[in-house]
Amino acid sequence: MSMLQFFIAVDVTVVNIALPSIGAAFDVDGHTLTWVVVGYTVTGGGVLMLGGRLADLLGRRRVLLLCAGLFGAASLLAGLAPTFGWLVVARLLQGVGEAVALPAAMATIVLMFPEGPRRSRALGVWAAVASCGLVIGFVLSGIVTAHLGWRWIFLISVPFVLTVLLATLFLVEGDRPVAAKAAPALDLGGALLLTACPLLFTLGVVQAGEPGTPAWAVFGALAGAVAAGVGFVRVEARSHNPLLPLRFFAHRTRVVANLTTMLLSGALSTSFLLFTFYLQERLGIGPLGAGLTMLPLAVSLITFSVLVPRLLGRWGARACVLAGLGFTAAAMAATALVAALRANGPAMIPAMLLIAAGMGVGLVGLQYLAVSGVSEDDAGIASGVQRAADQLGGASGVAVCVGIGFAPGLHSLDPFLVATALAATGLAVGAVLAWRMPASAPAGDAREQSG
Repeated sequence: MSMLQFFIAVDVTVVNIALPSIGAAFDVDGHTLTWVVVGYTVTGGGVLMLGGRLADLLGRRRVLLLCAGLFGAASLLAGLAPTFGWLVVARLLQGVGEAVALPAAMATIVLMFPEGPRRSRALGVWAAVASCGLVIGFVLSGIVTAHLGWRWIFLISVPFVLTVLLATLFLVEGDRPVAAKAAPALDLGGALLLTACPLLFTLGVVQAGEPGTPAWAVFGALAGAVAAGVGFVRVEARSHNPLLPLRFFAHRTRVVANLTTMLLSGALSTSFLLFTFYLQERLGIGPLGAGLTMLPLAVSLITFSVLVPRLLGRWGARACVLAGLGFTAAAMAATALVAALRANGPAMIPAMLLIAAGMGVGLVGLQYLAVSGVSEDDAGIASGVQRAADQLGGASGVAVCVGIGFAPGLHSLDPFLVATALAATGLAVGAVLAWRMPASAPAGDAREQSG
């Protein structure tokens, strides 16, 4: 299960260093390359909340085998993609696979180990493997792209996914027979609309920057996104078994925490692409050199993951959120300054360290606030919403900041300045929202939650 988690986590960051090589292979610019990142995270975020329910309804082992297999097949398709369009389709399928497979894998771990120290150790391994996957993705991308080619960043996971499938067949206990009459109806319409809304929004933003795109196509996509969002609310209000019960939005702190998560994740995801584009496209550093240059970011992420529980208990969640937003805003300013001065690669390291601080401190504080005041019945919903807000916020942030910043129609402006200004604007809105939230829980509660 942890091996599957590792390669899915790797897939989140491994693509960043390879983006310029992918763009050169298919003759697409940085503006269009956002689809390689956004396609994965949008479908993952849209389907994520459905994943846990599918596992409970159809059986964890069945869902795990099916969706891990889908992730592996999509990875193979991405590595062999003959055109950029096929690569984007593969990334969309990867997102669906990971969104449904991961809840089933985590549930399998929980049920394999009894509650207490054994389960705590197992979940600790699970979380550590996820962090290592994100970190190794940066370095692995540079090494693989430089020596094997960008296609192998996708192909390398295929044999390991096959290992997961075989191990699941032999080591994981079979599911009970499905009781169709007792099973609640799935909110497939809600999941479809939740995925369509950010996808259409991304399509409208990206196409708006393409020269020659008719205005009706842009407005049509954006109108479709609004219609999907309104439709989602209406479907959830009428559904007997909604994907996201509307009563969830009655808790102000949780709603504000999730909105702020979207804004912070958008800026963080944007920063990863800006680092990659600056090092490789503006400075001409190769994939391996770019991956090594981003190593301080990876190492500092691990450091902050160790320190954050103490900070959360000492400062409180809201203070951590404000600090994370401030660190990230400072990173945006540093990135814009380095790009304006056309400084060398190491000059970007302070911005990377600030991003690691913002990600480590801010997101953990928001995770705590996003599940504040939940009952046993709401805990799963609150966790799923927070995870979806993280992924969808990152995808939307990349679409807006990088999509608009690197749009050919704005060639007279420095794309790094435009992208960082848009991200900083979102962070400012997030800071206002966080500042007006009720004070965070006492330090003792925060320590308990972080543990």
